[in-house]
Amino acid sequence: MRNKWALPAAAAALALGAAPSAFSDIKDRLIPCLACHGDAGTSASPGVPSLGGQPAPFLLIQLYQFREKQRVAVPMNEFAKDLSDDDLKTFSDELAKLPPPKPPAAGGVADRLERGKAAADKHRCGSCHNPDMSGHDQIPRIGGQREEYLLRTLRGYKSGKRSAYDPAMIEIARAMSDDEIKDAAHYMANWH
Repeated sequence: MRNKWALPAAAAALALGAAPSAFSDIKDRLIPCLACHGDAGTSASPGVPSLGGQPAPFLLIQLYQFREKQRVAVPMNEFAKDLSDDDLKTFSDELAKLPPPKPPAAGGVADRLERGKAAADKHRCGSCHNPDMSGHDQIPRIGGQREEYLLRTLRGYKSGKRSAYDPAMIEIARAMSDDEIKDAAHYMANWH
């Protein structure tokens, strides 16, 4: 576990070394966020989600949950612990301006995309996340998100290891087979 968090913890530690209020410009304050989540909001780090294109209310809720330790990810908890409510809003509003991630150039595996679309249709992913998987309000963008992150998140909801502020995701994930979860994650990650 120590190695998994080494880079994100280092970025958070650097950010905390110069307390959030020490930065006068939001662009400077975003440096630690973008160090892990990607300069343009598209993560290149395994296990770290892309933030580009996420709705500001969704980001605000996530930051609040990290600050209050309702979600545990050590680097994020450390980074958010001293942020004020105004800071949370400023960060979420600014991060929401980042462009959505582009799907991988390879475009995915045809039969997995087909099965993933069937799973997404069956479990009505588009009814909450929008038909284009862009998310809205407190519902996240899942189109173009990192595949392994989507996979881990859905499995976490299914197992109960990840809590949700909306119980619908837990119910949906519990109704999905592991094969459906894998194919749905592949489909969402390669969303065009």
